[in-house]
Amino acid sequence: MNALPATAALLVIDVQQAIDDPVWAKYGPRNNPGAEDNIAALLAAWRRSGRPVVHVRHESVEPGSTYRPGQSGCDFKPCAAPLAGETVVAKHVNSAFIGTGLADTLRAAGAQCLVVCGVITNNSVEATVRMAGNLGFDTWLVEDAAFTFARPDYAGRLRSAAEVHAMSLANLAGEYCTVVTTGELLALL
Repeated sequence: MNALPATAALLVIDVQQAIDDPVWAKYGPRNNPGAEDNIAALLAAWRRSGRPVVHVRHESVEPGSTYRPGQSGCDFKPCAAPLAGETVVAKHVNSAFIGTGLADTLRAAGAQCLVVCGVITNNSVEATVRMAGNLGFDTWLVEDAAFTFARPDYAGRLRSAAEVHAMSLANLAGEYCTVVTTGELLALL
């Protein structure tokens, strides 16, 4: 792995209070309990290096969503709260590129390389990473700075959060992104 360019943007997806609502863990606990610590470490390193940081906030239009604006669930978790001057992109669907102008914002900043972390691995993270790859961005997914929850597969078999996470990474690795750990990535800065 080579050093990351000075314009490599850190994309922090949906790290909001909503994800702590018990509704998300109805089938079992999440994986990567240290993800928020890793996200905080990535943010600190990005800020020190002067590289661009983009925070994605999910603002759901679904009436029962824990991510609905106007409630505390829509607030960023303290570990991922934007600082003054950092870009915040509001999205209403799973991909951070749909209806947000994110691709134009990144290109205007000269960011052809994206480093992605956040939640939920098999939903907003996967949708955003796929689209980033399709749009031609050199995309890196930090596997231990993302997490998901247990859920049943299409056949009804309950899959652990670790299994769901691993399958999502398998879907993305190679074709859409490079999968790395926080430690590997920090060593490249």
